[in-house]
Amino acid sequence: MRLFALLSLLCAPVAQAADKPDLGPRPVFPDPDMAAVELGQLLFYDPILSGNRNIACSTCHHPKFGTGDAVSLGLGEGGVGLGTERKPDPENLPEQRIPRNAPGLWNLGAPEFTVMFHDGRLEDHPDHPGGIRTPLGEDMVAGFDDALSAQAMFPVLSADEMAGHYSENEVAEAVRLGQLSTPGGAWDRISARVADIPEYRSRFDAVLGRGAPITFADIANVMADFIRFEWRADNSPFDAYMLGQGVLSDAALRGMDLFYGAARCSECHSGWLQSDHGFHALGVPQFGPGKAARFEAHNRDEGRIRVTGAAEDAFAFRTPSLRNVTLTAPYGHTGAFQTLDAIVRHHVDPVASLTTYPQSEAILPELEGKEDWRVHNNESERTVLAAAVALPSIQLTDAEISDIVSFLSSLTDDVAAAGRLGVPDAVPSGLPVDR
Repeated sequence: MRLFALLSLLCAPVAQAADKPDLGPRPVFPDPDMAAVELGQLLFYDPILSGNRNIACSTCHHPKFGTGDAVSLGLGEGGVGLGTERKPDPENLPEQRIPRNAPGLWNLGAPEFTVMFHDGRLEDHPDHPGGIRTPLGEDMVAGFDDALSAQAMFPVLSADEMAGHYSENEVAEAVRLGQLSTPGGAWDRISARVADIPEYRSRFDAVLGRGAPITFADIANVMADFIRFEWRADNSPFDAYMLGQGVLSDAALRGMDLFYGAARCSECHSGWLQSDHGFHALGVPQFGPGKAARFEAHNRDEGRIRVTGAAEDAFAFRTPSLRNVTLTAPYGHTGAFQTLDAIVRHHVDPVASLTTYPQSEAILPELEGKEDWRVHNNESERTVLAAAVALPSIQLTDAEISDIVSFLSSLTDDVAAAGRLGVPDAVPSGLPVDR
């Protein structure tokens, strides 16, 4: 009898005194097709998809850096190396930095994630052809499973990210001529490269059927399958606590009470994945090339308003999920803050933080001749940015901020962070793999 009681005690859910937030139903992830997942893994790490065959998706979204690139604004085409070691290639200098921080890829396979990119310019939308809304045009969405797979169309068509610049390669040339999804255009040229490699041909036979044509959408769909599987992060200490199967430290519990209470973090960072998937203006410092058209004489990034045209969306950016947030520094759409402590302090009083922001906080690879700080150093520009902030300032002590950071640390899923398939030793093209 005593043995039975002991076993019952050991197997019982763990109880811990604290009010648990009501987060609604847990996300339900789709079951993976492992043939597609393993094919997507190889393509994700293969530079064959870039115009000059020198950049893979993993270059800017590497598990070593929490599926980001560890810098504020990265270098795509014209860069060599990985993470903070990435530098301009003296033989092929970048024209500019990537305008926004490389976002993490955690849990993008959850059904709640229907909006992609910092400004949400790509989204699942039932009222649009193919169920996807994109600024590239309705004729560009055929064959993509959803917005997660369709997001792959953007970097391969960007001269600064993966395509390369005019006359450097046949893909860049097609992009410059506006030949994107048309027959013989950029996507067809990338797909032909993949189809010409015997291992990719045989693996696509297993996924699509023997001899089926390989389109760029097919390539994007299997990479999305890989992302869904590889970077599902829903088994953190916080999850165990919420399910009654684990405990949190006292500091994390205090931080959780603040997060879902007085600090008001959960008003935007809501649900199981800590995001309302909405857009908010937080006055994150702006630097780098921005998202203005190249003929415009400023480096401003106006955010969501460029998608919707609505005045209330000026300088608003998507609320990021906080899963594995300890791994995804630096933070903000420009990667302006190096630590969780710093970004939490910015949320406490965005306008004061913007005003006193030290430029040394940004992690920017050396790139000569670029006016990175034109917007931030302009007082009138900072005033406009600050005026868009709707988040009220609040009072938190240093100890309370430390407790919130402890809570955020409890959102780390170590299994997901380690990677399920990991980085492949080699890819079918034979090109170098980012290690």
